[in-house]
Amino acid sequence: MTRIGTPLSPSATKVMLLGCGELGKEVIIALQRLGVEVIGVDRYENAPGHQVAHRFHVIDMTDARALRALVEKEKPDLIVPEIEAIATDELARIEEDGLATVVPVARATQLTMNREGIRRLAAEELGLPTSRYAFAESLDELQKAIDDGIGYPCIVKPVMSSSGKGQSTILKHEDVQKAWDYAKAGGRVDQGRIIVEEMINFDYEITLLTVRANDEHGHISTHFCAPIGHVQQQGDYVESWQPQEMSETAHGKAIEIASTITSNLGGRGLFGVELFIKGDDVWFSEVSPRPHDTGMVTMATQWQNEFELHARAILGLPVSTALHHPGASAVIYGGMDEKGIVFEDIDQALNVPNTDLRLFGKPESFVRRRMGVALTHGVDVRECRQRAKLAASKVKPVRDN
Repeated sequence: MTRIGTPLSPSATKVMLLGCGELGKEVIIALQRLGVEVIGVDRYENAPGHQVAHRFHVIDMTDARALRALVEKEKPDLIVPEIEAIATDELARIEEDGLATVVPVARATQLTMNREGIRRLAAEELGLPTSRYAFAESLDELQKAIDDGIGYPCIVKPVMSSSGKGQSTILKHEDVQKAWDYAKAGGRVDQGRIIVEEMINFDYEITLLTVRANDEHGHISTHFCAPIGHVQQQGDYVESWQPQEMSETAHGKAIEIASTITSNLGGRGLFGVELFIKGDDVWFSEVSPRPHDTGMVTMATQWQNEFELHARAILGLPVSTALHHPGASAVIYGGMDEKGIVFEDIDQALNVPNTDLRLFGKPESFVRRRMGVALTHGVDVRECRQRAKLAASKVKPVRDN
């Protein structure tokens, strides 16, 4: 992959993105800047990545036959999963049959798209520190797991979901039924199972962006970005900043955990490793084998942002995780259920010093749907967080009258 052809010609290097949300859109832009031909795939038309891909398709990516037929038609060199709702077993067969290379590898997508697979790997096979957890297929099993050791408060999630969908906190017995119903409704693929986790009393949580890329000798080496701090509400990130201050001991443990899990998953590319930190103690939470939503802050902080790192790594090119300067991001929500909304006061947001915006171009808004992000950089993380939140608050989503 160190040779890149010409897009839309017989020599083209072709990458198929499975999922074209805001993260996929930025990956597509990064790939196109390197002369790659990109095919965007999503479940709905005019997804953000569709708008910048060379061409796009709309399919149910959990339909194994439809997925394989599209791969056979397009003949991509690389397949890059960007969301959870994918027929991962079929991806493994596609890889085994030599139809395309799956990023980072098919096994990694199978394990990480399912919270059960990745948690059992981390805790039971690799011995990484995690919160106590259990899996349940019924309301009774959920209640028993809580009573038998998980305890209150605890967190319930579908085994397959993203951006906090289906996730809630149980504080007492009366919350269990509601949490169960919400988890069942929020899963991207109905696996009939949920995970219930002990709530760790952590000081803060981080994303450690971890990149597996070729070195100058063609061997895979592991690189780490500066830790990213973030705030979540209902399991969905609302702001992030980089770097997050942490002790040298905790940072070393975080690197060790991230290296262990990503080395086991294998392949090349960027991984978003989520960790809980309390003092010098570190617990593994989750890992995504692709750019992470909290990592959008790197568009303001790093010489090569997470999307450029992912693109370079999967193509076998060298990477740099160097930090340019501190920065922060803050989410812009849709605030309403409406198609084709309009954003006002963009000028006021951009008048905030050292600030930039990304409006994702999603065709339909929901009250809590992430429609954009404000980015800022500076010399002080605290000031950057204030600026990012101020800029985001000035963007006004309105109906198109």
